[in-house]
Amino acid sequence: MHNMHRRRAPATLVTACATHILHDGLSDLLYVMFPVWAREFALSFAQVGAMKTSYSGALALFQIPAGLLAERWGEARLLALGTAVCGLGFVSLGMAAGFGWLLALLFLAGVGSSVQHPLSSSLVSRAYEEGPRRLILGTYNFAGDLGKTTLPAAVALVTVWGGWRWATGSVGFLALAGAMGILLVLAGLAHEPAKQHRRTEASIREGEWGIQDFRSFVLLSTIHMIDSTTRTSLLTYLPFLLIAKGGTVEIIGLAVGLTFAGGAAGKFLCGAVAERLGIIRTVVLTEAATGAGILTLLFLPLHSVLVVLPLLGVALNGTSSVLYGSVADLVVPEKRSRAYGLFYTLGIGSGALSPTAYGVLSDWAGIPATLASIGILVLVTIPIATLLRTPLKVGSTRAP
Repeated sequence: MHNMHRRRAPATLVTACATHILHDGLSDLLYVMFPVWAREFALSFAQVGAMKTSYSGALALFQIPAGLLAERWGEARLLALGTAVCGLGFVSLGMAAGFGWLLALLFLAGVGSSVQHPLSSSLVSRAYEEGPRRLILGTYNFAGDLGKTTLPAAVALVTVWGGWRWATGSVGFLALAGAMGILLVLAGLAHEPAKQHRRTEASIREGEWGIQDFRSFVLLSTIHMIDSTTRTSLLTYLPFLLIAKGGTVEIIGLAVGLTFAGGAAGKFLCGAVAERLGIIRTVVLTEAATGAGILTLLFLPLHSVLVVLPLLGVALNGTSSVLYGSVADLVVPEKRSRAYGLFYTLGIGSGALSPTAYGVLSDWAGIPATLASIGILVLVTIPIATLLRTPLKVGSTRAP
């Protein structure tokens, strides 16, 4: 049994990381597509925001159902099914005839992608229950940034070469192949559905969500919501700032890739900083740097923006690695699928609503005013972070 676990844990981690690369890459290549669609279909900024809301809204709405369904059907099968649905959505995007079709197909793709974060996080945290769980979850989170870094840049190049329809259809087929791989690997590992785990006294005592420290969970979720709003809205409208500064589709793809390359480094750097400074000081540092970085973009020429974006990416994505790794310490093991679903729903849900609101603001006041508002809002997380008072311990490997 011990040897089986030793084989199963690395295979689970590798599959979860590959799935994270795929889904995050698919999600964030949309930032490259938005200006392309806006030009082809003559869309307003509010309509661009609505497209992001459609995708992220579906992503948010089905996080909790995904966690609950996994307790009945098993995480592996549901993860493969969701990835296939997401792939079908992207294949169909290549045939979209207008704004209404884009909205509907992005919603479908978002429904499929909603399974990835809660189920992969739960699979990985359970596979490494007795090991360095925070470090392993940090590795899993880093993998998502690899997808964010590579797929948007690749799709930008393919779009210039073969057109956006060919590009979105191709990545859709890639997702369908990924779904088959997930099913073959994870189903063969014979993971038990979460419902078969023993119901502990802690889970009964803490309620159906299994949250052991409700106050800390609320504070972490609030920071996560604002952080997600900042990241999603900035990346939705950053390409239009670049266009105003003379950027092309290739430049936009490069810019998004550079931002997420910095974000990938930030996942590790901020984890190391948290080991030294603690969770509260790390969050304060990264969010202050994010706000200052966004405001700085407004005054720089295009080439200087490209230099700053990787540095901004470090702060923009660094906070999330500290937050994600701390959630598992607050929830009993057999309830993690639904607790992660709740956590991601709150974050992605706020990120889903914000692009439409900021789109209306952009139509009214312009892109610079929108980005300035985003940069100021993220600073609200600083006083919230100071309320945590460290009930969480960086580097903890204990099971909740």
